[in-house]
Amino acid sequence: MKKRTSPHGGVSRRVRLLAVAAGLVTATALAAPAAVADSGSSSARATTAQLAQASEAVLEADVAGTAWYTDAASGKVVVTADESVSATELATIKKAAGKQGGAVEVKRTTGTFNKLIAGGQAIYAGGSRCSLGFNVRSGSTYYALTAGHCTNIASTWYTNSAGTSTLGTRTGSSFPNNDYGIIRHNNASAADGRVSLYNGSYRDITSAGNARVGQSVQRSGSTTGLHSGSVTGLNATVNYGGGDVVYGMIQTNVCAEPGDSGGALFSGSTALGLTSGGSGNCRTGGVTFYQPVTEALSAYGVSIV
Repeated sequence: MKKRTSPHGGVSRRVRLLAVAAGLVTATALAAPAAVADSGSSSARATTAQLAQASEAVLEADVAGTAWYTDAASGKVVVTADESVSATELATIKKAAGKQGGAVEVKRTTGTFNKLIAGGQAIYAGGSRCSLGFNVRSGSTYYALTAGHCTNIASTWYTNSAGTSTLGTRTGSSFPNNDYGIIRHNNASAADGRVSLYNGSYRDITSAGNARVGQSVQRSGSTTGLHSGSVTGLNATVNYGGGDVVYGMIQTNVCAEPGDSGGALFSGSTALGLTSGGSGNCRTGGVTFYQPVTEALSAYGVSIV
């Protein structure tokens, strides 16, 4: 089940994707998955319909601090629970799954899932810092893509914390359900068509694509710079709590910290996603989630030329 909402405004022109590093909004640290807490027990492999029922049951249990995706290879709904989730809440999830409980595999992770705001380069609004993900262009007009939980904060965005250098004005925002937003640049010359690698060099982004499980990826953000890892799941649902549930996310083992939200996830010269949130930090590792960039481009009717 995948719910979606319409973005608040949009861009109707064809766009050239340009990469710029951007970041997370106030978020708690991310951490790597620990041992499996409960893999369930079922001798019969779950059917596609049963997996869908199990996934829906996890959603209806509404336990904040959980994220899940369906792993077709193992025939399991893989649930990652942060350290705020109690044993009682995990039992609630299993109970909600009922006869499909054996298809639910639970993994623990340290830290707590939070939305991250602060691609590489920082952007500011409303006292918060996020990262810019990718710059896009339509003719001579430039836009910046970042996380929707960032663009929900305010209409006007700045390139400095003092709020004296204007980046541009929000023209679209979608969060929760999705996590993407778009800002129109005030000054086209401020839009850099690369992602910062935080070693004095940059990566040109020439296309956008869909992530795949096992793919090697990199993330650039204004708090922690460049970090690498791999894609561990697709079409993940994340419950940040307070009604903030997002769907269709890319799950990875790349670390991130507050201020990296909105930042660029990419592989080689291909843009893949916008940093949404996660748990952990870049000292001990992390689990992070990303809004697929192809969906954001489609939602705003833009494309790479």
